[in-house]
Amino acid sequence: MKFFIINSFRFLVYNAYFGIIALYTFGVFLNRGQIQAILSEFTSSGAVLVAAGAIDPATGQVALTPKLDPGMVLTQPTLTAVSIVAGVIIGWIAATLICGLLVTLLDIRDDINDRLPRAK
Repeated sequence: MKFFIINSFRFLVYNAYFGIIALYTFGVFLNRGQIQAILSEFTSSGAVLVAAGAIDPATGQVALTPKLDPGMVLTQPTLTAVSIVAGVIIGWIAATLICGLLVTLLDIRDDINDRLPRAK
């Protein structure tokens, strides 16, 4: 019976491992706009492309605010792929830490139970 209980807990932890990875991947996929903002922030030069009051060559209108360099702008399929890969990597790290801690605690509990004298 003890063997069944311990292994059923481990089975739940192993299922949770893949569940955590899937949740992180889905969460990052839903927030892929934030990934685009982070990429743009890190790759932007900060240069002013069109000063305030100047004519914007892209639109032909007077720019009311300065237009800054947007940095790297990914297409939708590329952004989706990058977000899925980032979600899998982040989820894998989080799942390894969470499930590794749970399995460690279950093993410690099992070892302590093996060393305790039988209660009467």
